[in-house]
Amino acid sequence: QVQLVESGGGLVQAGGSLRLSCAASGRTFSSYAMGWFRQAPGQERVFVAGISYRGRSTRYADSVKGRFTISRDNAKNTVYLQMNSLKPEDTAVYYCAADADQGVIVRSTEYAYDYWGQGTQVTVSL
Repeated sequence: QVQLVESGGGLVQAGGSLRLSCAASGRTFSSYAMGWFRQAPGQERVFVAGISYRGRSTRYADSVKGRFTISRDNAKNTVYLQMNSLKPEDTAVYYCAADADQGVIVRSTEYAYDYWGQGTQVTVSL
C-alpha cells in the first residue's frame, strides 16, 4: 500500500505561483511513475503532469506547458508541482497519483494510476 498526502494548495492571484508537494509512504516510491491530476467544479479529473521513476522523463498537458514543472526527490519520497503564471482556469482540486505497475512510461490516463491522494485545493483569483 502507498499513501499519498498532498500539500501546498491555497488562494493566489492570477500571475502568481504555488508549489504543491506530495509525500508518499512506502519504500517502493522510487520505482513508481507519478502524476498530478486536477478536477475543476463540474468537470472530470484530467491529467496535468507526470514524471518517470528516476525523473528523466516528464509529460505535461498542453494547458500547463511552459508554466508548470514536475519534479521528484526519491530520497524524500516526495513529488512536486511548481506552478507559475497561474490563471483562474487553473482553479481546481489537485491530486497526486502513483502508477504502481511501472515507472518508466509516464501515462496520462486516470485508470493507469493505482494510488491517489486526498487532493489539495488551488484557487486562482483575478
